[in-house]
Amino acid sequence: MKLEQFICELSNEKIEYSENEAMCRHTTFGIGGNADVFVMPENPLQLARVLCLAKKCDVPYLVIGNGSNLLVSDKGIEGAVIKVGDWNDISHNSETVTCSAGVKLANLCKYCEEQSLQGLEFGYGIPGTVGGALYMNAGAYGGEIKDVVESAECITDSGEIVTVSAEDMSLGYRTSVFKKNKNIITSVTFRLAKGNKTEIRAKMDDFMTRRVTKQPLDAKSAGSTFKRPAGNFAGTLIESCGLKGFSIGGAKVSEKHAGFVINKGNATCSDVLRLISHIEQTVSLKTGYALEPEVIFVGRK
Repeated sequence: MKLEQFICELSNEKIEYSENEAMCRHTTFGIGGNADVFVMPENPLQLARVLCLAKKCDVPYLVIGNGSNLLVSDKGIEGAVIKVGDWNDISHNSETVTCSAGVKLANLCKYCEEQSLQGLEFGYGIPGTVGGALYMNAGAYGGEIKDVVESAECITDSGEIVTVSAEDMSLGYRTSVFKKNKNIITSVTFRLAKGNKTEIRAKMDDFMTRRVTKQPLDAKSAGSTFKRPAGNFAGTLIESCGLKGFSIGGAKVSEKHAGFVINKGNATCSDVLRLISHIEQTVSLKTGYALEPEVIFVGRK
């Protein structure tokens, strides 16, 4: 890895970056050590250039959006973290909406409401960016990104810009082809339908009310900690095992919703991993269900 050369190339090309950036500032969990270098490309073309430089210098990289589903190691992240953010372009043509990957999903939902376009109401209140939502095939209240996505523009690890159709995304429960290949999502196109603005707003408000009532939105977390097991719910299983409110260090099972592990304020990645392991073992022993984390661990082990 030629990290110094990579940093020198970024500086020469006037690409914004910082060294030894604390990742706790860039995740909704508020946890994580430093990234060797944190890069903030201004647009997809600059992102493509950064990827080429990383490849040239043999620097490993991780691309993030809002950091809403990440648990970063206390030892930080080797190489480069590249943030896709502040790309806020949204446009529509009849019932088709195209937006940058860095757009917050909630903001896209508001835009669709303003244009009287229905289909994305379920996404209102889901934290994270549009790119992250497609990467994870985010969903809630009976809807998923796969129901409305039409295509995405991506950059390959060699810097080539390609378009991927929905049929080629292998979208499933909290998974997509983007988790398996190295394509970086830069924009997404959705196929929606004309609707009634008042009804769209009412549905969005209803979903948000349910979230506020049932989920610990005022606490630092990475959203739902575990995937939904077939035939049951992670939160229900965890609560049935008497783990609501259980904590290890600064990590705690939310008393509001047992499906969320929260950061009480001073949690480390180690605290969270130990708590997740304890939950998995307890639930398996008492119920027979094997829970699978939805949160993604990244960084040095």
